[in-house]
Amino acid sequence: MNRVSGLFHQWRIDIMSKEKTGKKAASSASKTLKSKSASKSAKSAAGSALAQSKTKKVTGKVAGTAASKTLKSKHETKSAKSAAGSALTQRPNRKKH
Repeated sequence: MNRVSGLFHQWRIDIMSKEKTGKKAASSASKTLKSKSASKSAKSAAGSALAQSKTKKVTGKVAGTAASKTLKSKHETKSAKSAAGSALTQRPNRKKH
């Protein structure tokens, strides 16, 4: 990666990290983490969303995959899907091959 593309990549991540989990999504994430019936993927996505409620962190690859699985599932609650959606919006753009 040359210096210019490296700077652009850092700028893109900085822009993406300005997203934060809102109060509603944080509440949904909290409900999901407390739920005994929520899947491991749902709890992973909820944890990622909650961790980003007051920081500039971004969703990592593993949590992004978990959030995607949660959104595709027919068995997850609205709260779990809300938290997963929040986590995915804070995922930096992937490189296109």
